[in-house]
Amino acid sequence: MLVTDNEGELVPDPVIPRFNPDGAAMGNDDDRLKHIEDLIQTIKESADKMAADGSSRGDLKLISRTLRELRYAFKVFAPYRKRRKVTVFGSARTKPEEPAYQEAVHLGRVFAENDWLVVTGAAAGIMEAGHQGAGREHSMGLNIMLPFEQQANPVIRDDHKLVHMKYFFTRKLMFVKECDAVVCLPGGFGTLDEAMEVITLLQTGKRDMVPVVLLDPPGGKYWADLDQFLKSHLLGNRLISPEDQYLYTVCDSYEVALQEVLNFFKVYHSMRYVKRELVFRLNEPLEPALLEAIQANFKDILAEGTFTQRDALPAEKDEPDLAQKARLVFTFNRRNFGRLRFLIDTINLGRLAPSRFGNK
Repeated sequence: MLVTDNEGELVPDPVIPRFNPDGAAMGNDDDRLKHIEDLIQTIKESADKMAADGSSRGDLKLISRTLRELRYAFKVFAPYRKRRKVTVFGSARTKPEEPAYQEAVHLGRVFAENDWLVVTGAAAGIMEAGHQGAGREHSMGLNIMLPFEQQANPVIRDDHKLVHMKYFFTRKLMFVKECDAVVCLPGGFGTLDEAMEVITLLQTGKRDMVPVVLLDPPGGKYWADLDQFLKSHLLGNRLISPEDQYLYTVCDSYEVALQEVLNFFKVYHSMRYVKRELVFRLNEPLEPALLEAIQANFKDILAEGTFTQRDALPAEKDEPDLAQKARLVFTFNRRNFGRLRFLIDTINLGRLAPSRFGNK
């Protein structure tokens, strides 16, 4: 819900409910409860330090509004954390008669048919098309408050799964943090910014691995031309590594985009760091021959040790719904994220995946 602040601006509801430690802690886990309480205290201490530092009114207003926006967005998304979600980026100016719009409609429809939620910027164009295909029940929105192009589209307008945000940086954080996949259709500066930022976050390990699809309409060259630019100038001038090409896929078919995303989660489920170890949660155990192939072909991404298949680690007890899944545990060097993506391809294929780009 939007309310008016002291300066007459529309902002998300600033009322912050009292912290409920019993509701926040799972299974009365005393350690986790203590950790949450420590984090809340750190937030309070940071606010006190800003006052002591003599921070300007503008700085304090920015921090206050940012915290309120994120609190509100977290509250809206919290009931859907266990639902798979795809973030769809694209232009607000694309017209319904354009091929890219129709491709986005088809994309939203097939994801909804697989019970995925479709998250867009909630405005017109590609964003409305994605929601139109998905339908209101399978749509979520993160609308940016602008002097123009800020109205939410009719599919998601006034829905409880719609969040209005003032800042682009908080909005982009939510787009990336809450999704399990990203599909980008043609768009302007904002779309290019969003696509490149997601790939950068994956390349630097600032976001857990997700599939990123750059989707052209059938026969389109928007992303294909950009891909050629990346190969010629970034890869050609050694500004990226060959393995970084695994971090995204370019295609011109919504069916291919869907399969790229679904195949990513065929065996691989999710990842989590436990101290120095990276834990892959798997929908099924790896066959011994596949584990042996991984040991032989992915030694380069290990900081030390080997790949170990085992049950859940004790530190993962706060995720009981994942307790029965198999684990692949290893000490990742936290550098070769393109190779890490290639490892996920190999796990899902059940054998050493063929190289897409002529490099190992």
